[in-house]
Amino acid sequence: MKAQARHILVKTAAEAEQLKQRIAKGEAFDVLAKKFSTCPSAKRGGDLGEVRPGQMVGAIDQVIFKKAVREIHGPIKSKFGYHLVQVVYRD
Repeated sequence: MKAQARHILVKTAAEAEQLKQRIAKGEAFDVLAKKFSTCPSAKRGGDLGEVRPGQMVGAIDQVIFKKAVREIHGPIKSKFGYHLVQVVYRD
């Protein structure tokens, strides 16, 4: 099984929630990722590329392989901060 996902990583749940609302109102995920994400993936618009089960931290792995595709999930807490995650595809 593999999937492609993208995410935005920020320091607080409130910041993640704010960005989630901006995406819901039509702002582009990749633009917001480039501007606000603290993950190195920010320069790729939050693109994590193709991942397989077990490659990401547990909480993110669960979202990528168990939650609905194309929806924005989060804020999800990890040891790195708070994530918004979108599964682009999974097969």
